[in-house]
Amino acid sequence: MNYRHLGRSGLQISELSLGSWVTFHNQVDIDSAVELMSVARDYGVNFFDNAEVYAGGKSEEVMGAALRKLGWRRSSYLVSTKFYWGIEDGVNEKNTLNRKRLIEGINGSLRRFGLDYVDLIFCHRPDPTTPIEETVWAMHNIIEWGKALYWGTSEWSAAEIVAAIEIAEKHHLHKPVMEQPHYNMFVRERFEKEYARLFKDYGYGATTWSPLASGLLTGKYNNGIPADSRGALSGYEWLRGALTDEQRLAKVRALQPLAEELGATLAQMAIAWCLKNPNVSTVITGASRVSQIHENMKALEVVPKLTPDVMQRIEAVLDNNPNR
Repeated sequence: MNYRHLGRSGLQISELSLGSWVTFHNQVDIDSAVELMSVARDYGVNFFDNAEVYAGGKSEEVMGAALRKLGWRRSSYLVSTKFYWGIEDGVNEKNTLNRKRLIEGINGSLRRFGLDYVDLIFCHRPDPTTPIEETVWAMHNIIEWGKALYWGTSEWSAAEIVAAIEIAEKHHLHKPVMEQPHYNMFVRERFEKEYARLFKDYGYGATTWSPLASGLLTGKYNNGIPADSRGALSGYEWLRGALTDEQRLAKVRALQPLAEELGATLAQMAIAWCLKNPNVSTVITGASRVSQIHENMKALEVVPKLTPDVMQRIEAVLDNNPNR
């Protein structure tokens, strides 16, 4: 495993990490989480991603219970959580980044994890109804209290992120240092174009998610939606349109021979492709079975095989470079 700095921060994070979205609690119980996290750690993974909204808080509970069973030294791993949607329906309890929600959010997450602090916290979406200054001050306070160590954003626009950074600099507060964006072969515009200034001028870090486009880039949806797949899960019906997009599926089929030439699976090539971007701090992978961990981690061996010629051939198939 190689480690990259999280942007310009001093924190080093494994190039591949393990996330819990969809899987923990929904598909993975505590014992399975212990097994998955242990195997990932054996590969050198040191970052485990979570959010309060995942499985309505149950994902944090499963990961926290798994960490207690594993008994790892707390300083040896990184854990994250995210706030915005909340897990209750009351006013000021959902869809906001106001001070009340953020303070109560971190306290609830720490309680579910059974931890004294988390390493990374994210504003899971922007909140147009709350002044960014209020959000920045609340995140700064959470870090000052030692309940989290670094904070960042997820799916914010570049303009919103710059505004948060400038407010923090003006008041000498802890600045956001990382974004958690959707990034894969099919979703590139924001990461590669809109965020370019963030990476160049501010050294912003990036913990990217969905490198396999919710499984589309594994090839398993080439002939429909398998019954045991994410696309068949109750509550994830919104994914099915993208998973059955014939234009994307045609590109997946065209990429398959390229992966085979590299001696890799399509999934491994797709993950390695994300890692070729130097602005990526870590690629968050997901798994409900140990075999998926083994396959995903082998993407590290594919990265050096993605020569300029191979990358050009991939671009020719994708035909979606936002900077062309």
